[in-house]
Amino acid sequence: MDASALPLFYQHLLSQLASPPHEMRRLFHGRGRRWAGLEQLTADWLDGQVLISLFKEQDADFLAALTALLQDVTQTQVWQRSGAVSLLVQHRDRVGSPMEVIWGELQTWQQVTENGLKFQLDLGQKQNNGLFLDMRYGRQWVRDAAKDRKVLNLFAYTCGFSVAAIAGGAEHVVNLDMAKAALGRGRDNHRLNGHDLSKVSFLGHDIFKSWGKLKKYGPYDLIIIDPPSFQKGSFALTKDYAKILRRLPDMLTAEGKVLACVNSPAVSPQFLIDGMAEEAPELRFIERLDNPPEFADLEHDSALKAMIFAR
Repeated sequence: MDASALPLFYQHLLSQLASPPHEMRRLFHGRGRRWAGLEQLTADWLDGQVLISLFKEQDADFLAALTALLQDVTQTQVWQRSGAVSLLVQHRDRVGSPMEVIWGELQTWQQVTENGLKFQLDLGQKQNNGLFLDMRYGRQWVRDAAKDRKVLNLFAYTCGFSVAAIAGGAEHVVNLDMAKAALGRGRDNHRLNGHDLSKVSFLGHDIFKSWGKLKKYGPYDLIIIDPPSFQKGSFALTKDYAKILRRLPDMLTAEGKVLACVNSPAVSPQFLIDGMAEEAPELRFIERLDNPPEFADLEHDSALKAMIFAR
């Protein structure tokens, strides 16, 4: 990155903080490559905590310039009127993804809202905090589509889709993820929203060893697939996604739908369209969901792909 580009970040951040969001939002998306020299920098509003993330290690001069700039931000009237309670920098490329406090005090357990729903974030403990902000429209789509539906949520993580589905009136949601701790957070997220947990199942299993169990819970009216691009020892996007797609016809109801997602800039939407045509030809492509405007990308196909398919 380029320290000479930091004044652009300063101006954009102050512009966003002049009218802070009422819910969690991305404030600056350098990863969209629309600001030259700031490609590895993002800023998020987490209901009062402002989180700056560095996705690659930078040299000492850039880090010193960034720290000085952020300290200047905290001295402005815009910052003081924003209601912000902390300013944090996360070094995601360092071991343990450590969190640096520039101003205020880190609140490790941060409750946030999105589309009126509550979620619990875990800041300063792991690389990811518990909710991916770019999937906001995807969760809203699930909420709108879930009424009286039976839903399967694969790679459920902290069950953001499940919370949205139950809020939308889903009959039942089955969440599957290898990380039982993440599913535990998902259970907490449902409780935060006063949901009936008898309508939600949490399966801490390897997806590739669980098809029989999942089929017993089905068939499903809606299946959500939102895997990591790569998870050592368990999932590689280009190798393993097809194994999931070919299972879909046996899991879906006659009018079932699939929300298939991929968030690797190296993979285009055609990857999912072609994969579905080959592995599950009875499912046709319907639409690609828009991404939130704050996640605009220089190359549209490099951004998050959230694709709807239906029988």
